[in-house]
Amino acid sequence: MMAAMEPPGITRHRRPFLAPLWLTLLALLIAAGVVYTAYRGAATTVVVLAASGEKDPATIDDPPISAEGERRAQRLAQMLSTGAGPGRLDALYVSGERRAQQTAAPVAELLHLTPTPYDARDAAVVAAGLTRGREGGAVLVIGGAPTVQQFLRQLAGPGSAAQAAADPDLLYIVSVPSFGRPQVLRLKY
Repeated sequence: MMAAMEPPGITRHRRPFLAPLWLTLLALLIAAGVVYTAYRGAATTVVVLAASGEKDPATIDDPPISAEGERRAQRLAQMLSTGAGPGRLDALYVSGERRAQQTAAPVAELLHLTPTPYDARDAAVVAAGLTRGREGGAVLVIGGAPTVQQFLRQLAGPGSAAQAAADPDLLYIVSVPSFGRPQVLRLKY
């Protein structure tokens, strides 16, 4: 009489049939999570650079802005006064020059922002740290024409500063993404 044969049990050497499918699905879920996290972390900081108003013809070292410079400062404040929510300025940086402070005054008053002063000699250092901690925000920087060029050079590269004109009616809007290259838009106002 023959002994009844039992079916072989699952041994350690046999792989379950669905294991490769489960491992592939798990790898896809992890990859999707990494991509989603990187996407959520990517943000673009917008830096608006404005030259201070024209100087009043005077013989002093740090002259006030002219009447036309005051009108330009009011236009700038009206352009940037979007109220609350998206598009609102998060910070205002102003050089120590009288004209820059007078140009920034209407913006600060209208948007209830406290200007952060900086020394024009430290513009490169200020520009290097400007976007840290402000990812996805908007910042306005007001200074003299040479200071605007230093900020452009630091934020968008040396080629963009070469294009910077001394025209005080130009605004430079620099989009600084977390990943990728910054873009510069020039606007006349």
